[in-house]
Amino acid sequence: MRIDVFTIFPALVDGFCRESLLGRARSTGRLDLRCHDLRDHATDVHRTVDDTPFGGGAGMVLRPDVLAAALDSVADGRPMLALTPRGTPLTQARVRDLAAGPGAILLCGRFEGFDERIFEARDLEPISVGDYVLSGGELGAMVLLDACVRLLPGVMGAASSGEEESFEAGLLEYPHYTRPVIWEGRAIPEVLRSGDHAKIAAWRKAKAAEETRLRRPDLIERHGDARRPSPSGAQREKNKDE
Repeated sequence: MRIDVFTIFPALVDGFCRESLLGRARSTGRLDLRCHDLRDHATDVHRTVDDTPFGGGAGMVLRPDVLAAALDSVADGRPMLALTPRGTPLTQARVRDLAAGPGAILLCGRFEGFDERIFEARDLEPISVGDYVLSGGELGAMVLLDACVRLLPGVMGAASSGEEESFEAGLLEYPHYTRPVIWEGRAIPEVLRSGDHAKIAAWRKAKAAEETRLRRPDLIERHGDARRPSPSGAQREKNKDE
């Protein structure tokens, strides 16, 4: 997978991506990450990438000519994504789609955002990582990178590591427990110590549905009950007799 990231702080993204699973993916050649300074595509001696907004208002806006030059320098058919709070919310289904492809080109927003004409002139998909505002798109790009790269074959180790996590089946993940068996008077649920794998699987499925209804009822409304197959294809196809 090749990922190109355009930002005015390339060292910020590059440094983060040298650690943990991202660092492992890079060192083993599963991830080809290239961090570019957006200022390299400016046309003036001051390497200007932004200007004041027409119509007035605070802040600065990223120039469309600079953005287009950056995107065009690496465009090869991979998806081009712009990290912005005005974008479509990032989902696990979209993450899996990206992880299954050849990579992506990420454009990090800054200041007041992008000149809107860049979305009209280039096939650029706006993506948001949440309903809040950050100081720039770099953190959003790192979130997207981490979510995608951990799904690449061999990065997490066991192929099944990502199949039962939150959002994979449209639900939150079930609760986890480890040693000690009793801690501050609280014991691990007996079913998890029973050795009965069928009962454990049923308990986990019920708990996942219960936790989702309690914490994220919007997911229940969006994806249906706990037996519905994963929207990202991670869960096995349900039994035809159900």
